[in-house]
Amino acid sequence: MRLSESVKGTIAIGISAVLWGFDGVVLTPRLYNLDVGYVVFMLHALPFLLMNIFLYKQYRELKFFTKQDYITLTMIALFGGAIGTIAIVKALFLVQFKNLSVVVLLQKLQPVFAISLASILLKEKVKKHFALWATIAITASYFLTFGFNLPDLDTDKNTIYAALLAILAAFSFGSSTVFSKRLLKNHNFVTATFFRYGLTALIMLGYILIFNKTGQFKVTTPENWLYFIIIGLTTGSGAIFVYYYGLRRVKAMEATISELLFPVSTIFFDYVVNGNLLSPVQYLAAAVMIFALVKLTI
Repeated sequence: MRLSESVKGTIAIGISAVLWGFDGVVLTPRLYNLDVGYVVFMLHALPFLLMNIFLYKQYRELKFFTKQDYITLTMIALFGGAIGTIAIVKALFLVQFKNLSVVVLLQKLQPVFAISLASILLKEKVKKHFALWATIAITASYFLTFGFNLPDLDTDKNTIYAALLAILAAFSFGSSTVFSKRLLKNHNFVTATFFRYGLTALIMLGYILIFNKTGQFKVTTPENWLYFIIIGLTTGSGAIFVYYYGLRRVKAMEATISELLFPVSTIFFDYVVNGNLLSPVQYLAAAVMIFALVKLTI
């Protein structure tokens, strides 16, 4: 029996969501012994080198880029590639395998920022209940992080920093989504992904050289290289291609429901791999936050 395009798209988005959940809990945190900027550079440079083997003809598309396209692509690489990835990777390193579910779930606040920026930059109309659901999602994110307790600036220092970085990542990825939507009006997703990875790798190469992080290559262990390769082939560029394959075949509501596998798989992997469980209050807060985000996206 042949699967419909909608079913294929739903399955593809679900697979990419599970891969991202697996990455946030199992793969990227295992690179904690390395400099964050160097990790972000490698996570973009290696997949981009691999893409060049199969997608080298994409360079021909540059002749169709306008000045506005170059500005938009730079914003995508800067926010979605550099700043967003640095923020979430640093957040994962800070919690040292203890609150990974919380950090990854907080990253899901990005629809709040994406919709807000879309209304400003793309002049998209915001529904009347946006403020209500956005407020509920943000309030739930506090209880997800701290439960019913007030944050202790001494003992909870890393958790606070990690939470703020996760929210910065959500803002950055949300911004990238809006800029990507603008770029995709003129170029296909393969072109956008190819140059996003290339430009991000170039930006992070500048970081490596300016801050003299070239010594990181020497301290990269064989295990680190293995994780870089796995991430590059699966949860990195691989998951993005799978996601866009699915996104072209489903409606926005179907995509939103499929993406719920991301937080669900995050909690599952964090328990199976690290033995971490959220408290009842945090589970409730996570459920409320996800529900509010679904209402926002729909």
